[in-house]
Amino acid sequence: MKFRRQKLDDVQINLTPLIDVVFLLLLFFVISTTFNHRSELTIDLPSSEAGAPANDNSKDVDIVVTADGQYVINGQTLINEKTNTLVQGIKEVSHGDYSRPLIITADAKAPYEMVLKIYDAASQLGITKIAHTTQKEPAK
Repeated sequence: MKFRRQKLDDVQINLTPLIDVVFLLLLFFVISTTFNHRSELTIDLPSSEAGAPANDNSKDVDIVVTADGQYVINGQTLINEKTNTLVQGIKEVSHGDYSRPLIITADAKAPYEMVLKIYDAASQLGITKIAHTTQKEPAK
């Protein structure tokens, strides 16, 4: 009696379902993951070790942000804290000369949003020269 040998087929794994499952898992994790970027920095904005160079201050537009949230432009207090009022105040003080430097002096307790409103107003007017003033740290 003659027995036939059975032919062994090559065993192949179909990768298509495996790839589908991997993509579904990837999609699930991308959708269900929340990304919270929280950073906590302790900074003290109104101090600096280096002093500012002396220059001619008669052409500068000085904006002071007080601790209670008021703007003072070259000694004149604005009636409110709106960006439109700030833009109008800068226009009047600079007399249309937007090449003049804009110097921001903000109190350490002033909200940072007030400083950002100054940047917004400067952007609307096309002012590119902006500086911040700080007080010098005491020697240790």
